[in-house]
Amino acid sequence: MPIIGVAIPVPDPYGALLREKRADFGDPMAETIPSHVTLIPPTEVEDDELEVVCASLERASATLPPFPMRLRGTGTFRPVSPVVFVAVSQGISYTEMLAKCVRNALHSPEPEFPFHPHVTVAHNLDDGRLDRAYDELRDFECQFTVSEFALYHHEDESGWVPQRAFPLGPELP
Repeated sequence: MPIIGVAIPVPDPYGALLREKRADFGDPMAETIPSHVTLIPPTEVEDDELEVVCASLERASATLPPFPMRLRGTGTFRPVSPVVFVAVSQGISYTEMLAKCVRNALHSPEPEFPFHPHVTVAHNLDDGRLDRAYDELRDFECQFTVSEFALYHHEDESGWVPQRAFPLGPELP
């Protein structure tokens, strides 16, 4: 049974830089997880449901126009979860609306924790490496236009591989 995820990819050069930093902090997941903002966490689907999933994601993508996103500074989910992330500081409401549209389209359950758009840069590392990630990226900042989101499949050796992009609806005047 395939495992899928739906996310906003962080475009290069920013995505590649954050992935390199994640690897530099010692996070082995840097090799298998592209830099992204999660819309739907890993979810199992039946093989015969993939076409329906794609059709549903196409409809969801048409509901919102492209929007600006700014990533700035770091945050953490500690002590609840050993995660350090780069924060979404602009585009939060659009990302929240998009996540809700995608969740509704796929009939996904509400998330276990409140939705908090972010880009993970260190996960399940010791406190020293989590502190280093937090400190080294505290001044990180970039801005880009979110014009699409992607469907990812989890492949055992390759990790999360983008399968298809879904362009957002028409631009606002």
